[in-house]
Amino acid sequence: MKSQQSGFTLVEIAIVLVIIGLLLGGILKGQELINSAKVKNIANDFRVIPTYIYAYQDKFKSLPGDDATVTSHVPGATAATGGTLGNGVIEGSWNDASGTSEAFLFWQHVRLANLAAGPTDPTDATYRPVNAVGGNFGISSNSAATATIAGMTGTYQVCSKGILGKFALQLDVQMDDGQPCSGSMRAIPDVGASTAVGATASKTAAAPASCTGAVMDPDVPYTVCMTF
Repeated sequence: MKSQQSGFTLVEIAIVLVIIGLLLGGILKGQELINSAKVKNIANDFRVIPTYIYAYQDKFKSLPGDDATVTSHVPGATAATGGTLGNGVIEGSWNDASGTSEAFLFWQHVRLANLAAGPTDPTDATYRPVNAVGGNFGISSNSAATATIAGMTGTYQVCSKGILGKFALQLDVQMDDGQPCSGSMRAIPDVGASTAVGATASKTAAAPASCTGAVMDPDVPYTVCMTF
């Protein structure tokens, strides 16, 4: 009597391989869509923050954070200390953790003015805004004393940290010239959680990727800044 050996036929194996390929393709495509959504959310952060300034100025003729009469404009607001109120400068670092600086209280002022959502209590653990990948973002005036990235021009700087190189490059392609070392949007390796005004530790003379074709590390977190 002849014994018959059991096993998969070539057709069955081919079908299984096709199914595996389709599943892997779906997973990769799904991850790509998730990454694209993160980049879009981060880009929206950069686009919307300037509108807070313009809307607040239009409403109160002052800058949020720098408003000398904020307590009468927006009840419950805290006036900043340590700077010169009403001088047209949002003083402090964009990632300032000080509860009294103008850059830090910027968020309370725009939120109490109903221009942005979020906690209005500066002591709230979630007060400082975060981007789609969990890194802080913020705004301050851009000057020699406060610039996070050397050589950038513009009145204000909006910065966001914890952005992987692959996302930073996509952001630059969407919003600027596609070169993270030039233009109004640039990137440097992540800076600290809070940087003192004028500290040189958060500055760099050259961004991590050169405009001659060097590639950013896709899996290293960067701080991305945009000036306007």
